[in-house]
Amino acid sequence: MSTVTLASDPQDAQAVEAVEAHHAQLAGELGGRVTMLIDAVERGSESAGEIRAGLVAFCEHELVPHALAEEKALYPAAHATTEARLLVDGMLAEHRRITDLVEALRTAPSAARAASDARALQVLFEAHLDKENDLVLPLIAASPELSLAKLLDGMHELLGGHAHGHAEGEAAQQSGGCGGSCGCGGSDDADVPELDARAVPHALRHATIFGALDAVPAGRAMILVAPHDPLPLLAQIEARDPGAFTFEYLERGPEAWRLLFNRH
Repeated sequence: MSTVTLASDPQDAQAVEAVEAHHAQLAGELGGRVTMLIDAVERGSESAGEIRAGLVAFCEHELVPHALAEEKALYPAAHATTEARLLVDGMLAEHRRITDLVEALRTAPSAARAASDARALQVLFEAHLDKENDLVLPLIAASPELSLAKLLDGMHELLGGHAHGHAEGEAAQQSGGCGGSCGCGGSDDADVPELDARAVPHALRHATIFGALDAVPAGRAMILVAPHDPLPLLAQIEARDPGAFTFEYLERGPEAWRLLFNRH
């Protein structure tokens, strides 16, 4: 049974959906950045340092504040219930481990060690979010004594208050990309990493791509492999960061669409 079905009122059901959507955004962006770091390290790319720095900044400005917001807004109410006390204690311990891994990522003595710490952080964070989605949120939302919507009031760290715009259509292809006509891409550069979005779960796909693109340093490129022509995604990329990328198609189906993105 879904958490929406279990929610005690419609506002709580909407709050559950908002938190889960933000969880998917965080997990996807983290996964995209980690993938880019691991790929850069495996290739011996000089961009690994910049990608690592961006990943650390993302964790310090997004992941850790999210955890602290949960400890302030959600966990005390759940901890007050007999059935969730031990669960919340375990979740708090995981927050400490997440923070430790972010610090290990920041201070890792080598790029390979940083990539290992980043992957460990990704696995732990995804498992942590699964428990929040499947256990903590349903418990609070189903309780008639607790109001999830009120607990989350004003907590933009949990609800994704800085969400990017979502334009659709072909506007991005007209304003943000070259469509392959200008020859600006670096497809001959062996250092260009590739993200195969076909292997990413659908719920995390766009957020993962955004995270990967955010990890591309200025003056460098990324190849995206998509299962279809990603026109709505291109519009979203342009809306998030107008003019930051140009792109060209390297392959147009029928089984895969490969696009080269260049960051200015």
